Amino acid sequence: MSDNTRSVPLADFVDPPKPEEEESFVPLAEVKKMNDLPTTPTTPTGPVTPSTQSTPNSTPNDGVAKPIASQSNDNSIFSIIYGVGKKVAIVGSIYLVGYMGWSVAWLIAPVILSVARDQLAKTSEKKRDIAKASALASEKDVILARIDELPAWVYFPDVERCEWLNKILKQVWPNANHFARTLVKETIEPNVALALSNYKMNGFRFDRIILGTIPPRIGGVKIYDKNVDRNEIIMDLDLFYASDCDINFYLGGMKGGIKDFQIHGWVRVVMKPLIRSMPLVGGLQIFFLNNPNIDFNLVGVIDFMDMPGLSDLLRRIIVEQIGNVMVLPNKLPISLSEEVSAVALKMPEPEGILRIHVVEAKDLMKKDISVLGKGKSDPYAIINVGAQEFKTQIIDNNVNPKWDYWCEACIFTTIGHFVGFSLWDYDQTMPGVLADDLLGRASIDIASVIQKGVVDSWLTLEDAKHGLLHVRLQWYKLTADPNDLQQILLETKLLRITTMSSAVLSVFIDSARHLKQARSSSKPDPYLVCSLNKQKQQTAMIMRDDSPVWEQGFTFLVSNPDNESLNIKIYDQKTGNDIGQYTYTLSTLLKQFNMEVIQQPFQLQKSGPESKLYMSLSLRILQPGEIDKESDTLEQVAALTRSSSTGGKATEVPVPVIKESQIAGKRLSTESPISEEDLTVPTRISPALSASASSELPIAEQQLISSSGSGSVLTHRFPDTVSTAGEHGLGRIQLSLRYSAQRQKLDVTIHKIAKIPLRDPSNIPDPYVKLHLLPGRSKESKRKTSVIKDNCNPVYDASFEYLISIAELRQTALEVTVCTQKGFLSGGSPIIGMLKIPLDDSEITTQTGLNTWFDLQPEMRHE
Repeated sequence: MSDNTRSVPLADFVDPPKPEEEESFVPLAEVKKMNDLPTTPTTPTGPVTPSTQSTPNSTPNDGVAKPIASQSNDNSIFSIIYGVGKKVAIVGSIYLVGYMGWSVAWLIAPVILSVARDQLAKTSEKKRDIAKASALASEKDVILARIDELPAWVYFPDVERCEWLNKILKQVWPNANHFARTLVKETIEPNVALALSNYKMNGFRFDRIILGTIPPRIGGVKIYDKNVDRNEIIMDLDLFYASDCDINFYLGGMKGGIKDFQIHGWVRVVMKPLIRSMPLVGGLQIFFLNNPNIDFNLVGVIDFMDMPGLSDLLRRIIVEQIGNVMVLPNKLPISLSEEVSAVALKMPEPEGILRIHVVEAKDLMKKDISVLGKGKSDPYAIINVGAQEFKTQIIDNNVNPKWDYWCEACIFTTIGHFVGFSLWDYDQTMPGVLADDLLGRASIDIASVIQKGVVDSWLTLEDAKHGLLHVRLQWYKLTADPNDLQQILLETKLLRITTMSSAVLSVFIDSARHLKQARSSSKPDPYLVCSLNKQKQQTAMIMRDDSPVWEQGFTFLVSNPDNESLNIKIYDQKTGNDIGQYTYTLSTLLKQFNMEVIQQPFQLQKSGPESKLYMSLSLRILQPGEIDKESDTLEQVAALTRSSSTGGKATEVPVPVIKESQIAGKRLSTESPISEEDLTVPTRISPALSASASSELPIAEQQLISSSGSGSVLTHRFPDTVSTAGEHGLGRIQLSLRYSAQRQKLDVTIHKIAKIPLRDPSNIPDPYVKLHLLPGRSKESKRKTSVIKDNCNPVYDASFEYLISIAELRQTALEVTVCTQKGFLSGGSPIIGMLKIPLDDSEITTQTGLNTWFDLQPEMRHE
């Protein structure tokens, strides 16, 4: 970045020492608490004698002067006052506890917290010292000293050593300080200040930024040569940065600092496009695949935040802001040639959409403590795909939670990218403080999902003693054919989840021209906000410019392009006034060639007469990926096809043959129960065929062999002219059963009950219906309708849902129990009748499902 670039006024910058002006030094020899490292100080070039560690020309910033400066700081007046005040506070608290006659617990609790804080600080300091020393040592010494933490090229055979790159980084690092300082001031600082203001912490700003003399270290490099576009080069770097930085900041009226900043993660560098003139590469895209591991040490007055819990707030905000800059889908683009346009390098290019369904978990650890000992947990799940994060609802007091949570993530690279799942036990604390307990982690390679099309699996949780997580993932590729829209809209409609999308919109905001003046005295400080439904994206703010250049790209998920619009507004940050807006209807983009517009000017509304916005738009339609024929999810896909396909063939099921004379003239309404049981001869069929038989024979009576131990026959009938009380004289019940393979959900609707027998005219029953899943009859599977008073023909129309996989559905039965509330008062059994319906039925998984009448049977013993 050139020196004349317009930017926010920056803080004073202290130039680091130039490499040619200083002698070799090794902080490794001066780091304390390094019992596990070699005692002989070394450098990448060999051993260093004590005489080479100090020169007359040493600057205040070199490795020798730092311990001296640190020692003088310890003897400063502030340190003395702080130490005296700390001792007075301790003595005063002890005196106050005795004077007030409080319990000794008020004294023990702070002591325990203080000891825990000191122990954590010592552990963190030791790790930082080891990491800092390792960053300066040669790779040979690192291996010998830390045999348990080898570099990436040792563990992975396809990762190569790159000591030559570390030597280059060491040489250019002093110059990188200027670039990093500008990036932090212009990008990180305003976002951190905005995030802290949400917690009533205002006035954040950086005062001094010195990254120090220790450069980042690359533990290994991996070059991809398969499944890569010929117009790009992709490589991954194992980045480890343990700095000796000196960063000061202000938060309100308090001054604090960050030292010993560390960051570790895999950085991807994409060189694209390849061109035929020097430098042969048009640009770079640099980003982290996932959120990196970050650690740092707080100093100064803000040091009180560096304790378990409270420091998580600042740490989480810093991680989020780094993610907003350099973690997918965010990238740091660098242009290397004028031949490559900003659109080609900076416009988002998603490869597809990953639809994620977090169904349930089982056998989670119990983290809450109750009065009687170990309680349960309040679990929730967090899904991470790069910087994209999704969170399920919290299920209170349950170690077998069922979330039924759906989300969609844009995938920008499929090579070496994972979906991460982490389960947590929620604990109520102050806002912003992470005190939740980890219940386990799991991950899935996105490339495996693309290969199979659909993955439905139980994942064993890591970092946990026990626990399983049930997830379902489906891959959707992107097409530029508008004719594919209706198919995905139909699938989304059948899914019955309004938040699911059918298309992806990529937006590239290039620039604006001739914006109107928000203030008479100066030019505006404009920034742009894009919104689509509830999704919002915002560009950076440009200082004092009526023709700002943003060159930023965004991605939006679109539910239905036919009736949605992209809303754009430009604001002046100083006044907050709207200085221009534009609304683009997405249905017009469907008619454009390849469904995109590139670098087109749009006349801004509510702005100047010559105010224009330059942007590019690209719309892509979702299309389900190809299903692997050898995938173990083929059964789920078949069920999904039956439930969602309208034009395809339904699954063929053999049906009992009934003569036409038996069914002639008897096509009657499905709303009234039948009357004559002797119209047709009952046909015994298998449970798996019963529902199909009922749909193929709309007026015939069929019987279903119950799976109960008694071997009784469960008769379900279709209507006739006059109603009866059924085969057992206990009445009949109308049910609807439908299973959605996409949502992994069984819908049960209880419509009505007909002809409940009236034993005593003075004691009319108060019926209600209970449902259970068998085997097990667990409390989680219990469902119950409301009670209808004094009625022998109650109408409920009550719907209930069960989260259950297609494999479990085949081995499950539904128990339906009709009871009366008055049975408890009369001393008799409250049960009027029961049913046991096997769910291994092909018609339940069709689009219409199974809707029929069943005869109630006498009370059966529970298995």
